[in-house]
Amino acid sequence: MAPVRYLSVPPECAGLRVDQALARLLPEHSRNRLQNWLKAGQILLDGASADPKRKVWGGETLSISEPPANEHSEALPEAIALEVVFEDDSLLVINKQVGLVVHPGSGNWTGTLLNALLYHDPKLAAVPRAGIVHRLDKDTSGLLVVARTLQAQTELVRQLQARSVKRHYAALVLGDLSGSGIVDEPIGRHPTQRTRMAVVAGGKPAVTHYVVKRRFGHATLLECRLETGRTHQIRVHMAHLGHPLVGDETYGRRRVADPRLAAFARQALHAFRLGLTHPASGEAVAWEVPMAPDIEALLAQLEAA
Repeated sequence: MAPVRYLSVPPECAGLRVDQALARLLPEHSRNRLQNWLKAGQILLDGASADPKRKVWGGETLSISEPPANEHSEALPEAIALEVVFEDDSLLVINKQVGLVVHPGSGNWTGTLLNALLYHDPKLAAVPRAGIVHRLDKDTSGLLVVARTLQAQTELVRQLQARSVKRHYAALVLGDLSGSGIVDEPIGRHPTQRTRMAVVAGGKPAVTHYVVKRRFGHATLLECRLETGRTHQIRVHMAHLGHPLVGDETYGRRRVADPRLAAFARQALHAFRLGLTHPASGEAVAWEVPMAPDIEALLAQLEAA
């Protein structure tokens, strides 16, 4: 059973809604998390469930039964090599390798980034999802930030929601794409193929900016910047344009004329630049890593032709 924490609502919170008062009293937690706890009955007001919109006037007692930090509390530390780009008391930035699943799930309960993080820093067991705040697909390489404290995680989630985190990707797409542009199309579950995402009416807003960097005739190298972070966003948006990523078996073409492109073994997508506001110092920070070696080798072959 989770330990219960008791708080008395101070007079300065008088007139606030319960969720607003909680956000002020527990700033280390996101408002969304606190609202979910309220709805689940894990936060009680004077011993009873409370509507998040109910107002408080001071003197009430809040009882908080915090659930375990990690929903996958059975996940074990595993000695999986990580390429650490940056590390301090608040953040861990890694250059994720191809083939590494970020979070345990169906068919991938071990050998994930979460398992590797628990081995790298056992204290991450006290942070929800071991500090993971965003994901890269299994076969997408590149930069990913992890929060090392609950406060840092909450702040990073807020930045992601505010769309202030700068995420830049190198994407090699099929076909000759001549201009730069923006794809502003909602993304949701495919109506019939539930393991895929698609541009669908009623989906969540999704915005991808892209700039042409190099053209090879049968393929085009793009720099893509995410304004939002939907599942498979760049892959879905590029396929929607008619230029799916090279090597993308889920959203790409089954037949590709150039054998070098057809032989590429994963989606050609690499997160090479990441920028954000440091959750502790408030300073703007950014990291950049070189192109993934397998994509770099393919580009060299295309340049040589």
